[in-house]
Amino acid sequence: MTFRLTTAVRTDDLDLNGHVRGPAYLAYADHARWECLWAAGIDPDRLCAKGLGPVNLETTIRFRRELRARATITVTTDFTWGPGKVSRVSQEFHDPDGVLVAEVTSVSGLLDLTRWRLVEEPGGYWRALADRPELLGL
Repeated sequence: MTFRLTTAVRTDDLDLNGHVRGPAYLAYADHARWECLWAAGIDPDRLCAKGLGPVNLETTIRFRRELRARATITVTTDFTWGPGKVSRVSQEFHDPDGVLVAEVTSVSGLLDLTRWRLVEEPGGYWRALADRPELLGL
């Protein structure tokens, strides 16, 4: 199931040319991922109490179209799970006309905070903590 979050582009997210800066896309992506986790019923305090913390291992931004101040964007978030210690998150940024303006892809893991190692099969942990695991693709 795809999670959607709509947000406004802020003036302080712009570079000198009036375009949205790369770090702003990363902040939008991170915000959308956390909102997705909240919507799925994941409480960060509960996660931490279980000795677990999400980690981002790799992120790629692909810029497709210009995006400027005061625009509204919709960020979609999709999780992909496989065997092993990592998952993938694909996020697309669309303007109000539905035009794809950017893509952010991430490789993530779930860190055991006591052993300081990634857990095997992190989807199982997320599924157990979520009220709506379908929002996480589980």
